[in-house]
Amino acid sequence: MSTPLDDLAGHFKAIIDGLGEDTDREGLQNTPMRAAKAMQFLTQGYNQSLDELVNNAVFESAMDEMVVVQDIELYSMCEHHMLPFIGKCHIAYLPQGRVLGLSKFARIVDMYARRLQIQENLTRQIAEAIENVTNAKGVAVVIEAQHMCMMMRGVEKQNSKMKTSVMLGQFRKSQATRNEFLQLVAQRG
Repeated sequence: MSTPLDDLAGHFKAIIDGLGEDTDREGLQNTPMRAAKAMQFLTQGYNQSLDELVNNAVFESAMDEMVVVQDIELYSMCEHHMLPFIGKCHIAYLPQGRVLGLSKFARIVDMYARRLQIQENLTRQIAEAIENVTNAKGVAVVIEAQHMCMMMRGVEKQNSKMKTSVMLGQFRKSQATRNEFLQLVAQRG
């Protein structure tokens, strides 16, 4: 009886064979299984849930000013070509009585990034998850990423970068709040 991993490896073998390569040659003998394991890792977000990931790491706090977590690296796979996109995520929220454990921001980013994605949806999913978990007065997320589907194929534009943002609550309602966040993110070091 084959496992899902074995099935995935079989599909990778068929792809490699379909490219005209010989999967029996030394360099490719174990490639289908390695590729299957890599794909499982790169899409492990499907096997995670927000509740399990956060694991009650929301704490009471009197903090009600903006909290910014910047430069969270992310690696995802474009759902159109199954090629990587790589970038950074910047998150801000306005707590109202509860703050989220710092490492949970990176874990939330990873959970949604480790799925077949488009950057626009990824940005929204992260923002809505943080809003849901913290009940914040506002959440802002900006992602900037380079997409291999645009750099390695098609138009082959090596210096292209895509930026997306989602502003919820006070970040959407208040230009001053939004500007404060964007200025903080623009500051480096």
